Amino acid sequence: MDSFILKVEKFIEIFIEYNGYVKVLEGLKNTLIIAVLGLLIGIVIGILIATVRVIPKYKILPRILNGICSVYVGLFRGAPMVVQLLVFYYVMLPLLDIHMTGVQVAILVFGLNSGAYISEIMRGGIQSVDSGQMEAGRAVGLSFGTTMMKIVIPQAVKNILPTMGNEFIALIKETSVVSFVGAADLYVAFNYIGSNSYEFMVPYLVMAIIYILLVLIISLLVKLLERSLGKSDRRN
Repeated sequence: MDSFILKVEKFIEIFIEYNGYVKVLEGLKNTLIIAVLGLLIGIVIGILIATVRVIPKYKILPRILNGICSVYVGLFRGAPMVVQLLVFYYVMLPLLDIHMTGVQVAILVFGLNSGAYISEIMRGGIQSVDSGQMEAGRAVGLSFGTTMMKIVIPQAVKNILPTMGNEFIALIKETSVVSFVGAADLYVAFNYIGSNSYEFMVPYLVMAIIYILLVLIISLLVKLLERSLGKSDRRN
């Protein structure tokens, strides 16, 4: 017990006196930025891909686009996130002579990866909406795209909200690998504290608690949003 107390005191010393809290705040900020922006990019890409994949394939263009989307989804779902980060940062960027920070690369890769998963989630949500909704929209003169964006997709989003919450949680947890491309996340922050205190037990324990708290907060927000949408449906 005394040994653990000494470890806690050492952690507090590095955390406060050696500006460890600055590293933690920066890591937390980067973790949230990468996850939130990655999710937003993924939602945009996912909606576009899901729309392409549910378009009737009577003409050749929808077939070609569907093939491209299938390859995209297969690529990003088939490789681990850390491999995608390494390929983009150490292979793609040098070949294209593009300069990006580790955080920017992480946002891009997380968005592209999330888009592949969200596209399948969104496609399932769209298919769960009664087909009569699309027919009703077309019957009153709306185009396929307008009907999809204004009638079908809003209903699909309500159906997939819990799954989208899970995707956001997965992104939060997967940010722990962005240190491979030089991005300062929570892992980097607590590794800094551990390296300076020569003791990693307490820093890693605190890091785990922070991740758990983030997940609990996101889960609570998703439940509140579900409840709010449920109330609006009952009023209608």
